Amino acid sequence: MRRSILLAGLAAAGLVASLVSAQSQQAMVRVGVLECRGGASIGFIVGSVTHLGCVLRADGMPEDRYVATVRKVGLDLGITAETALAWAVFAPVNRIGPGDLAGNYAGAQGSASLGVGIGGNALWGGSNNSIALQPLSIQGQIGLNVAAGLESLELRPGR
Repeated sequence: MRRSILLAGLAAAGLVASLVSAQSQQAMVRVGVLECRGGASIGFIVGSVTHLGCVLRADGMPEDRYVATVRKVGLDLGITAETALAWAVFAPVNRIGPGDLAGNYAGAQGSASLGVGIGGNALWGGSNNSIALQPLSIQGQIGLNVAAGLESLELRPGR
């Protein structure tokens, strides 16, 4: 059972990464890395909501902070104690200003945890749906959880 949950999470993460890779190669430039961290999350079978603190790190620019709300729709069972995510940020320009990532993003996601777990999610959105968030590394989470489905991310300027 544990192995099949882990394999399902790995398969979903691989699918998401390949979809984003193809999407992000359409005249997009990597402008930085968005790192997010958050606390506990409880899956409610058909979805969940998680709040994260995020920082955009871009070369030659001061850190740009955001507050994120992640909503998942689809299979989501279990509890996670903490989550850490990192995305490579792709935009149609090579520099973005403070607060430019603010907006709504949507995409696919998959994850599995039994103690320490993994996952991945690929998102598109922001200003005129022109920004892509590509999984930079696999999502890390601690808890007991399996999730797969659609995900939305709302980014608001933070402190």
